[in-house]
Amino acid sequence: MVQGARRRPRGPVRLARRFAALPRSRLHRPPRPGAVLASVRYRWVVLGIATFAQAASSFFVQGIGAMGITLQRDLDLSTAQLGLLLSAAQFAPLIGLVVAGELLDRYNERWVVGAGACVVAAGLGAGSLAPGYAALLGVLLVVGAGYSTAQPGGSKAVASWFDASQRGLAMGLRQAGLPLGGALAAAVLPLVADVHGWRTALVVGGCVALAGAAVFMGFYRAPPLPEAPRGEKVTLAARVRMLREPSMVKIMLSGTSLISVQSGILVLTVLYLHDVTELGAGAAALVLVVAQGAGVAGRICMAAWSDRVGSGRYASVMICMVAVVAGMAALATPLGRAAPTACLLFVWLGFFGYGWYGPWVAYVAESAPPGKTGFALGLAMSVNQIAIILAPPLLGLLRDATGGFTPVWGVLAAMTGVALAVTARAQRRPCAV
Repeated sequence: MVQGARRRPRGPVRLARRFAALPRSRLHRPPRPGAVLASVRYRWVVLGIATFAQAASSFFVQGIGAMGITLQRDLDLSTAQLGLLLSAAQFAPLIGLVVAGELLDRYNERWVVGAGACVVAAGLGAGSLAPGYAALLGVLLVVGAGYSTAQPGGSKAVASWFDASQRGLAMGLRQAGLPLGGALAAAVLPLVADVHGWRTALVVGGCVALAGAAVFMGFYRAPPLPEAPRGEKVTLAARVRMLREPSMVKIMLSGTSLISVQSGILVLTVLYLHDVTELGAGAAALVLVVAQGAGVAGRICMAAWSDRVGSGRYASVMICMVAVVAGMAALATPLGRAAPTACLLFVWLGFFGYGWYGPWVAYVAESAPPGKTGFALGLAMSVNQIAIILAPPLLGLLRDATGGFTPVWGVLAAMTGVALAVTARAQRRPCAV
């Protein structure tokens, strides 16, 4: 037994097959030392493939803002129309996230997430043949439907494999896949679109999503533990009750305000730096890459800190909200019109404006009732979709109507400040269905 426990697995494939072949009857027996060691090792494999799948699925959608200048030029788009492209990809998840959450509570994440990534790949492939702007909007709706499975599916996979002592760090690493995909997309897609056209950029995004599907379906296996008890069928009344829970109110207010901040960073950073500070398009896109890289670090650092802070995971979210209000307020001052300080402010906003998401998702998972983790994640993320859909075009319209960016930063700072003030007084209580 000891000798077997010390034997190192040859790779993730062997570990995956080992868990897949484990008889159901043995799941209720005390685990052997070798199985425990293999489980500890394999959960990091799960974390890696979940992070990669998230980055691959979000690759193109997160790169739309970075391609903004090329898309505006080639398709003759206004800022609001550019924002609507991003909203189109996020419209289907408004319902799709709830559906995906319920599917995840019934079926293995392996197939739900993998199938969704395949839909993303197929949609982007079809989008490369779109004749114009209207057809591209329709294709991005299909892409959004496939994208619905990636967020709750990967989060549920990580929450299932990691206990509370490391769940925050693991969730932060996994959620880092979103800005990581965005940072890579911001570095690659503008170059591809500028040299080969926006249609080729869609093909590249589809290939990346297909790679994510292959890796997740090929390597992911469910944890060798007894299945969580399945709750009763979730009704409309149950959804309403969950939305009224104090913890869910905190989740919704903080999530929608900070998601709006993320949309502002994603869609307007390049345009702001190009128009206001007179940076070149390439340099402005590079700043967005650095800001999203800071977001990767923020999600990991803030989530890891939430594992250790005694005041709970939501304290990390509140710290991010305070930092975002300060950063947005500074961006609206003359400091934001100087290129060096503006770049630093966007990096600051990238760290905290993305860093909240890891501890936020862990808080959602831990607030969920038994057997309803997938549904709770899907419901919370579905509420976020309202802001994801509305924020880009509304922020673009505000910028077009006022002729400047200062009102945009002021609105985002005010939204986050109000959400912070309200949620700081909310009493924490687990959700119930």
